[in-house]
Amino acid sequence: MRIGFIGLGNMGHPMARHLVQAGHQVTVHDTRPEAAAGHLALGARWAGSPAECARDAEFLITMLPTPRIVEDVLLRGGAAQALPPGALWIDMSTSTPAAAERVAAEVLDARAVRRLDAPVSGMARGAEAGTLQIFVGGRDDDFRRALPVLEVMGDPQRILHVGPPGAGYTVKLMINLLWFSHLVATSEVLAMGVKAGVDLGVLRSALLASPAASHFLQHDIMCVLADGDYDDSFAMALACKDLGLAVDLGRELGVSTELSALVEQIYRRAKAQHGDLAGEMSPVRLYEALAGQEFRLPAPAAVAPGTTAVTV
Repeated sequence: MRIGFIGLGNMGHPMARHLVQAGHQVTVHDTRPEAAAGHLALGARWAGSPAECARDAEFLITMLPTPRIVEDVLLRGGAAQALPPGALWIDMSTSTPAAAERVAAEVLDARAVRRLDAPVSGMARGAEAGTLQIFVGGRDDDFRRALPVLEVMGDPQRILHVGPPGAGYTVKLMINLLWFSHLVATSEVLAMGVKAGVDLGVLRSALLASPAASHFLQHDIMCVLADGDYDDSFAMALACKDLGLAVDLGRELGVSTELSALVEQIYRRAKAQHGDLAGEMSPVRLYEALAGQEFRLPAPAAVAPGTTAVTV
């Protein structure tokens, strides 16, 4: 299949590579030409502009940082106008229904170009492994047409058709919003517990054995607790962008967003303190400072050669 791919960042870079390695005819574009070196070595073609990348494509995939950049690439960069009739635009960015609707209304609809929103979850390691979860909004026939392409980049069992155009964007924003809220709530609980004198490991074990257990506490926060890794693969600037989009959506819909707005404020405070490029889990550092200690679990004890570890 002839695929144009625009956006070779932490997520888009491995996603496009998987498509090349799967044997598709892939044309790539990014604001940084050097980002495409590995793809070109594998047989991809370089396009010097968004319009050139879209020309003659059966599928145009965009993986871009913000809704504004999505609109810039499609409208002012000429990609939408360059797509041939019958092509399918698949936007895998964390964007908004309104941005895609403007692109469709200004160009795509008149040119008989179809569209899907298909944002992803799974972080950079999921993109690298080709195991992303993908949430697709759009017509059922367009979803089925795109599925073989999406399965190259994602886990086939976790590629979900979640509704009409715009539904994929909305589901992804809600996932991010709830995940960021989990991070803030978990950090606050850990800070209070350890400052009150409870051992961090004991507190976490007690929480996991209770109705308050969560996937975040079980798995996601372990990169901080075990390795001091605040996940630099997703920057605070992008996390704050996503939170702002989610809060704005709630306000547009007339849904109360007091809690979400507070989470956004805490994330913005962490961004101001640790920088735009700090990892998305950097708000944990705010609560470590309040607790007077880093949240770290001791490394598991080594098992001596010739012995067997015993668990009770």
